[in-house]
Amino acid sequence: MNKLGVALAAALLLSAGCTGQSGNGSSPTTLTYWASNQGSSLDNDRQVLQPELDEFAKQTGITVKLEVVPWPDLLNRILAAATSGQGPDVINIGNTWAASLQATGAFAPFDDSALNGLGGAQRFLAGSLAATGAAGQTRTSVPLYGLAYGLFYNKKLFREAGIGQPPTTWEEFTADAKRLTHGDQWGLAVEGSSITENAHHAFILGQQYGSDLFDASGKPQFDTPQQVAAVRQYLEFMGTDKVVNPSNAEYGNGTQALHDLATGKAGMVLWQGNAETVLKANGMRPEDYGIAPMPFPQPTPAGGKHINSLVAGINLAVFANSGNKDGAMRFVKFLTSAEEQRKLNKSFGTLPVVQDAYQDPVFQTPAIKSFQQVLAGSAAPLPQIAQESQFETTVGGAIKDLFAQIAGGKPVGDAEIKAALSAAQQKMATGG
Repeated sequence: MNKLGVALAAALLLSAGCTGQSGNGSSPTTLTYWASNQGSSLDNDRQVLQPELDEFAKQTGITVKLEVVPWPDLLNRILAAATSGQGPDVINIGNTWAASLQATGAFAPFDDSALNGLGGAQRFLAGSLAATGAAGQTRTSVPLYGLAYGLFYNKKLFREAGIGQPPTTWEEFTADAKRLTHGDQWGLAVEGSSITENAHHAFILGQQYGSDLFDASGKPQFDTPQQVAAVRQYLEFMGTDKVVNPSNAEYGNGTQALHDLATGKAGMVLWQGNAETVLKANGMRPEDYGIAPMPFPQPTPAGGKHINSLVAGINLAVFANSGNKDGAMRFVKFLTSAEEQRKLNKSFGTLPVVQDAYQDPVFQTPAIKSFQQVLAGSAAPLPQIAQESQFETTVGGAIKDLFAQIAGGKPVGDAEIKAALSAAQQKMATGG
């Protein structure tokens, strides 16, 4: 088994006995909190969060010890903590992992009583609340930040290329990307080494091509013709179309592609709404870039869906063996309050997940409304099943390897893509 499989299996074995004191040294007056990297850097996250943690301490007398965990490390860190019992009290998780982490049994439930303590389920956006655990089971996380994918483009480079409007179809997108590609400038920047980004694009494009990653029984079906076609389209931006710099095969920290957009090295990126924070840190002003919905194929492939984003976002979870569970729940209530939702989402460029936070005019901008419309009308949640995180690591890792092959000059076509996706499917089936 790979590390993920070992960690999940061990965590499942621990689930029945995950009680008592955790190894985090928490007490009624302290909490430990692992936050995901939402800002332009780990330091930026600390600068945003620490004043709010100080305010929480002022209100409650509870000191929160913060660690910001980089995205490439976060899932494995969470699984290791679930396995060992040596983890924080409160943690950020990608909402696509909600059902997978729920299956470990390591996290406290948010039943009706717990949700009522946060103001009730009706406070939360329905789409975000749906991505908090498997259907029919008591959720073990609640939403914190809302996100959706969109197309970010450099207005100056568009003007220089004579492109008047952002593309709405993939055919237009590819044509525009080719016009933007010349010299040291590229049409598109991607994070080809990011397992998470690769998996997300495989899902979104797969939906457009009519692919379902799992059948009705939860069995993986990664190597269907539809999914092969979806992955091929993403890889061809670097391979056949040659609108992505081959060096992007090594990009994976969540900021490099956005740096290229901000510095004029790339004309477009496909990214979540929190890109604005990173673009600002790289000197790009809001008037320097545009935001549009991610394109669709035209015509729509047989069985394809009008989907151009996943229901993305960050959730909060509490470890069941927290030594200060009451304090942890108070902290969750604090972070999901209307005031904190306004402050934090404003700082990170994300979307509030509670209805009462949207009264702030800062969330009435065209960009925010665009992302809200995508979440409401053309976004789909990744399957809320226990195997979802394994899909991300296996399929996302397979696409990472395929990008590396293209960057190394090796041809990658349907046969190579199908073989890689079949291998990922086999890993899922065997737990390897």
